[in-house]
Amino acid sequence: MEDWPRILDEIVAGTERVTDTLSRLTDDDMRAPSALPGWTRGHVGTHIARNADSLWNLLEWARTGVEIPQYPSMEARNADLAAGAGRGAGEIADDVREASARFAAQARRLPDEAWRHTVRGMAGWRFPAWYVMYMRWREVEAHHVDLAAGYGPADWPEPYVRWALTSTLNDLAASPADGWGELAGFRLTATDADMAADTADLGRSGEAEISGPGRVLLAWLCGRAGGEGLAVHPDGPLPTPPPWPHAPSGF
Repeated sequence: MEDWPRILDEIVAGTERVTDTLSRLTDDDMRAPSALPGWTRGHVGTHIARNADSLWNLLEWARTGVEIPQYPSMEARNADLAAGAGRGAGEIADDVREASARFAAQARRLPDEAWRHTVRGMAGWRFPAWYVMYMRWREVEAHHVDLAAGYGPADWPEPYVRWALTSTLNDLAASPADGWGELAGFRLTATDADMAADTADLGRSGEAEISGPGRVLLAWLCGRAGGEGLAVHPDGPLPTPPPWPHAPSGF
C-alpha cells in the first residue's frame, strides 16, 4: 500500500510516453489497425483514456465507501470505445492526458485508510484499492505496445518488467489448473540472474520447462510477442498461453 506514490510516478511517466507516441501519429494512422484484433489505434487510445476513468471510479468507491462499478456495463464500455475511436490523434492524445490527470489527482487525495478498502473490477475480481495502481500501470504499458507504433516490450521500463513478470507468474500459478490451458504440466522460468526467483510450477510433468529472459517471457505470457528467444524442454513448439491478465492473488 505504501508503494503507491512510486507506482503513480511510473504511471505518469508511462502516460507521457503514450501521449508522445499518439502526438506523432496522423489522423489516418489512428484509423489503421492496432495489434489487437478488431481494434484500430483509435480504439486502443480511447480505451487507455476510458480505463483511467473506470479506475477513478474504483478509487472513488474506496474513498466514499459507496459502491461504484468500474464500468456501468460491458455494453456502455463498448459504446464509449466505438464513439471515441474515430477521433483525430490530437484529440485522443488530449483525452488520454486529461483522463490520466484526473486519475492521478484522485489517487493523491485518497485517505490512507481508503487504500485498504476492498473493491471489485469488471471481471468480478475483488482486491484492495491499492492494487488499482498496479492495474493502471499494466494498462498503460501493455496497451502502449498495442498501438503498434514503435513501442514494444523491449521498451518497457525495468521496474514494470520486474513487477509484471512476478505478478503474472504468481497469479498464473495460483489460478485453477483448468485455467492453465496448454501450459499445464510446464514450469516457467526466467533465466536472468537477477530474476532467478521468478518461476511458476504449473503441475510440472517430469522436466517440462519453458525458460528464457524475463522480459521475453512476460511479453509472451501477456500476448505481446510470439516467444522468440524462449526455450522449450523437451524440444517442441511453444504452447499457447491462456488469456491474460489472470485473477490477482496474494491478498
